[in-house]
Amino acid sequence: MLKENISLSQLITLVINFLLGSAIVVGVGMEAKRDAWIVIIAGLFIGLLIISAYYFLLSLQPGKNFFEILEICFSRPVAIVMSLGYICYFLYIACRVIRDFGEMISAAILPLTPIEVTVALLALVIGYILYMGIEVLGRTSEIFTPYTFAFMLMLFIFLYGSGNIEISNLEPVAANGWKPIVKAIVPSISVFPYGEMIAFTVVLADVTNFKYSRVISIFGVIIASMLLLLSVFLIITSLGENIALRSNFPLLSAARLVSIGEFIERIDALVVFIIMLGILIKSSVFIYGGLKGLEYVFNKPYRFFSIPIACIVSMFSIFISNDFSDHIREGLYVDIFVLHLPMEYGVPILILVTLLFKKWRKDRSAGKEVKA
Repeated sequence: MLKENISLSQLITLVINFLLGSAIVVGVGMEAKRDAWIVIIAGLFIGLLIISAYYFLLSLQPGKNFFEILEICFSRPVAIVMSLGYICYFLYIACRVIRDFGEMISAAILPLTPIEVTVALLALVIGYILYMGIEVLGRTSEIFTPYTFAFMLMLFIFLYGSGNIEISNLEPVAANGWKPIVKAIVPSISVFPYGEMIAFTVVLADVTNFKYSRVISIFGVIIASMLLLLSVFLIITSLGENIALRSNFPLLSAARLVSIGEFIERIDALVVFIIMLGILIKSSVFIYGGLKGLEYVFNKPYRFFSIPIACIVSMFSIFISNDFSDHIREGLYVDIFVLHLPMEYGVPILILVTLLFKKWRKDRSAGKEVKA
């Protein structure tokens, strides 16, 4: 198969936008209400551990992606069965992510446009990007990410300038005790968005300088967490915890509060751009993971599947839930225990233990041969 590479600068932008993705659409840690910022800080450290663990897993078999490592650990028939499970998982999450964007656009931006149109157009763009290759996705992310930083800074300045930020909304800290905070951390934020970086076990194998990818990924997690922290800060201080919990798209609601001199108003486009880029990158990474799995199973270039899979994801993102409340309930509560924990933690731990055992047995056999 054709070997493709992405640079370290492209990797860090992919990590940043991936973590923002749908997390910035629906908000994270909001179960903890005004203490959501504590949840984000805890999630940062969890994210650092997760990406370091995934890097260590790949470093045991340099140059191999997640699906190829499955075959090394087990046998090809078993690896194919497990790969099919992960292909379905990656594509399922991509459906969820695209549905997030479709719901936001249909409900808050273009209410007269059917959600099917929004979802189909986004999926076709993703399919075309992936048909062109992971390098094109990396360059797309690298080019547009600076706008994300600029727009987040502008949103902060406009909200502050219009007098909508009330620091008192963050007080008192842990007013309801630490139980809601811990519940929001484990398992919620541990699996969404940080645990979803399981998709990077496919992407990291394509990085040009793999030995530096751990440090770069860590910087990406830190930067993304700071942006999430800023978004939560803006949401809580401008809307208050009660309105923030009732809002389907809290950051967008916060942006609509901006009104400076009856001239600077309705800056929804800034937030929509940030969300659209995050959704595009996150869903593309998940679909790319599914495509690489299909490449491994069927021994055909992943580009062969890109457009058909994009169409399938587009269709199932509509069928996956009846309405927005059903979509949120399944995605944030049901899937955590049924899918996320086993796929993001259970299987990778099993693979890691198997690889370490094989390595230990190989080193032991080599030591006995040397002594003989």
